[in-house]
Amino acid sequence: MFRAILGPAAAGLLITAACSPALADSGADFFKGKTVNYIVATGPGGGFDSYGRLVAEYMQKYLPGTTFVVQNMPGAGHMLGANYIAGSKPDGLTIGTFNTGLVYSQLAGVSGARFDLGKMSWIGKAASDPRAIIVSKDSGITDIKSFMTGSSKVKFAAAGVGSGSYVETLMLAQAAGLPVDIVSGYNGNEDELAMMRGEIQGVVAFRSSYEDFVKEGRGKFIAQIGGSSKDLPQLADLTTSEQAKQVIALIASQGTIARLTVGPEGIPEDRLAALRDAYKKAVADPEFVAKANKMGLPVDAMVGDDVSNAIKAALNQSPDTVALIKQSLSKSQ
Repeated sequence: MFRAILGPAAAGLLITAACSPALADSGADFFKGKTVNYIVATGPGGGFDSYGRLVAEYMQKYLPGTTFVVQNMPGAGHMLGANYIAGSKPDGLTIGTFNTGLVYSQLAGVSGARFDLGKMSWIGKAASDPRAIIVSKDSGITDIKSFMTGSSKVKFAAAGVGSGSYVETLMLAQAAGLPVDIVSGYNGNEDELAMMRGEIQGVVAFRSSYEDFVKEGRGKFIAQIGGSSKDLPQLADLTTSEQAKQVIALIASQGTIARLTVGPEGIPEDRLAALRDAYKKAVADPEFVAKANKMGLPVDAMVGDDVSNAIKAALNQSPDTVALIKQSLSKSQ
């Protein structure tokens, strides 16, 4: 039985990594009769929670005899949950999801980051989900150009200080001139509620997380960061600064490794193969895809070493970029 703690697009599947069937079958035997804890490093509601619960439900389907328990673990801009996953026993029974924006914390050597993303046991990623700039309907902002040339700063939400969303928004402010004052501490869908209450006026976030918000007339997309969609201005096209373009490219790359599932370093090879095999089958399941479509969640899946290699590439940044990340994090303290 699938259980959860704290509450409950068109799909393109790119499954490029295969597991040895014999190895996966051997590992699957271990999981029979076991409980797998799936950690979601943010509060209930919002994109991470939705993807995490859907992935856990269908991984359970393809690991017969298991019970997946979803546990929300918000705090410190996803770092609490990421630290918990990284520090858990590497037996395959604790996995989960968090924002890959924690790449920034690792690059900057943040003391609270007790993980090495390059060494963790990467299972898969469910989507490519570009960042977008969203403003509330009451913000008075009509388009990205008027926003960028405005005379006053606008309050933008982020998760915890030092989180991926915080660092990305701050880097965009410093390098690309985004006129924002960042208000931190919003997890799950709290930033949507804050915009509706007028506490904040905007956010830099995964586009899919705000599709319903925009469709309901509560807000507006004014720009996108990466991705192939042509319906919004690309922020990169609005700047001539090389530093700004470098920052925008880095943030855009994070959108290609969105909605991940990962375990701690050192999960035995056969168990990791079983988890990857279950993930591969889960994200290709027509019911999974249909539910994701209904929820407005894009599916562009990748499994195994391809995800690990993408994370390692994200960690391979130039000294100038690392210096900018460190500068952004130092200003957030």
